[in-house]
Amino acid sequence: MRPVQWQASVRGALPGACARSEGGGRMKGYNNSILRVNLSDGTVKNEKLDDDLIRKYIGGTGICAKILFDELKAGIDPLGVENKLIWGTGPLTGTLWMSAGRGVVCSKSPATGIWAESHYGGFFAPELKYAGYDFLIVEGKSEKPVYLQILDEHVDILDAGDYWGKNTHEVEGKLKKKVPMAEVMVIGRAGEKLVKFAGIITNFASAAGRCGLGAVMGSKKLKAVVVRGTKNFEVHDSERYIAEIKKAEQKLRASQQNADLHNIGTNILVAYKSAIGELVTRNHSRGIFENADKLTGEYLRKEYFVKHRACFNCRTGCKKVYRTDGIVAGGPEYEGTMAFGTNCLNSDFHSVHEANHLCNDYGLDSISAGCVIAFAMECYEHGLLKSDFPINWGDGAVIIKLVKMIGEREGIGDLLAEGTRSAGAQLNAGKFAMEVKGLEISGQDGRAHRSVALTHAISVRGADHLRSLVTVDQLGYKEAAAKRFGAHTLPDICDPYSEKYKALAVKVCEDVFAVRDSLITCWYTCGWPPVFWLEDFADMLYPVTGMQYSPSDLQVIGERIANLRRLFNIREGLDAGHDYLPERFTAEPMPDGPAKGQVVNLGVMLSEYYALRNWDVHGLPSEECAKKLGIEREWKQAMAEYHDKGNR
Repeated sequence: MRPVQWQASVRGALPGACARSEGGGRMKGYNNSILRVNLSDGTVKNEKLDDDLIRKYIGGTGICAKILFDELKAGIDPLGVENKLIWGTGPLTGTLWMSAGRGVVCSKSPATGIWAESHYGGFFAPELKYAGYDFLIVEGKSEKPVYLQILDEHVDILDAGDYWGKNTHEVEGKLKKKVPMAEVMVIGRAGEKLVKFAGIITNFASAAGRCGLGAVMGSKKLKAVVVRGTKNFEVHDSERYIAEIKKAEQKLRASQQNADLHNIGTNILVAYKSAIGELVTRNHSRGIFENADKLTGEYLRKEYFVKHRACFNCRTGCKKVYRTDGIVAGGPEYEGTMAFGTNCLNSDFHSVHEANHLCNDYGLDSISAGCVIAFAMECYEHGLLKSDFPINWGDGAVIIKLVKMIGEREGIGDLLAEGTRSAGAQLNAGKFAMEVKGLEISGQDGRAHRSVALTHAISVRGADHLRSLVTVDQLGYKEAAAKRFGAHTLPDICDPYSEKYKALAVKVCEDVFAVRDSLITCWYTCGWPPVFWLEDFADMLYPVTGMQYSPSDLQVIGERIANLRRLFNIREGLDAGHDYLPERFTAEPMPDGPAKGQVVNLGVMLSEYYALRNWDVHGLPSEECAKKLGIEREWKQAMAEYHDKGNR
């Protein structure tokens, strides 16, 4: 958390400051405001957030999906003037709900050419809400570098010439000195140079990393967004609001996994995944790494730990600051340790930490950066990639060098900056490109965890574990599995090697997590560990907003959001043929470890998933599905554009 004086920004969520106003007015829990900034003509507009939009989509990802579906034309260039970026908050953002500091940025991805959303922690999203805005839409393109400054109702597009060409840490530091108490989201040189997996950095080490949204900012010549808010927003029932928070807090504190996340952080997964044979190793070819003991969260805590870091109003504090070779910085999460460590056969945490730190400074997605380097190592090993220097497995110095080359688009870094799908096509090395829909696969392996195989294949933004990650088949939560998916699914649903009932679990989690990402709250509150679910969200939404939802109401909203994002992709020409996995997972048995011999039978899970969604065999939602969810107009538009492209 920030210093005490900063915490006054939470005052709008305190009961004394949030008494319910009599006589109606705006929707509680929201500012009912969208800030729209056009960089082409310099116009700034404050638009009303429609109540019907809130009721159908809640906020966050849901409302972003609806706005982008309505405002973006199919086939536009993600790096062109027609693309837009939306920063979204939800009704829980900036409240006393634990982990209420999350925000989302949505757009069309330059990495994949389809739907893009990237979530981030820190403090920026609450600050945007305290400034009086639920959503920020940036459209158009500036002719020169600019940054956006939002000080409550005072919004300015300012010259960023002095900041262009500099990396994120320097620029964020300077802007925070210039505007005390402000929060900043900024791109580095990677975003300026349109690296396809450039991210947006905030709080020096938190990132909206995936999908290349930093490149979209760079294409618009938008260096940063600076926001400082001093306003309040109301909640509907302050007394019940506090009671629900206390109840939820007790539930969270009773979770052993929550305590583990605080003590060790997400790198606790290194030892766990190693034990079950799902520790992504050697460009996703293996599930165990012999030197993993030098990268476990427990080892890092003992050897390199400096302090804990937490996002806004977080009760967990899963982030860790590490010290290595003079670098004291927010350290890699599990995904970064996997990407620069195990996946590159590198057990030297000093180089892992430095590579992750460089990604934050350049503004790079650490998952994609590390995975494209592992891809390069395998290509070099097979003589498919020529280089002026050796690119050997396990060479930490080479990893650091390649991160810099990618961030600067120098030498072979220019090729790798396009991502593994593009580089694989250019090198005739597609079989080594571990991606789905153009997005690099994160730190899971479906051969050891069947539900994650389906999750990666069907995810709307490409290989993504966070939009529908099922944990009951990994961690053995039988009671939770029976409650959420039905007692009849046991024991198969908890068997990580069984395809049975995995489509049901993925579909349910995808819907629930769409609600979570619209509220917005942290993944760790309802994913791993599985603490909160739809009934908890319904209990919290009423005292904050005054809107009464049943868990089944929220499930329908989640299903609506999931289908709308699918329709966004369908009008770009995507269908079942794009719900794939690399052959490494479907045709190459796991070579060693507890999952030895396992391969993924994706087809059977896909067929079941499509049926549960009421989609046809081509992965297209039915008209009946669209009518049920109240998105028939969007369905007709998407299907017409899909068929106009010459598809079935």
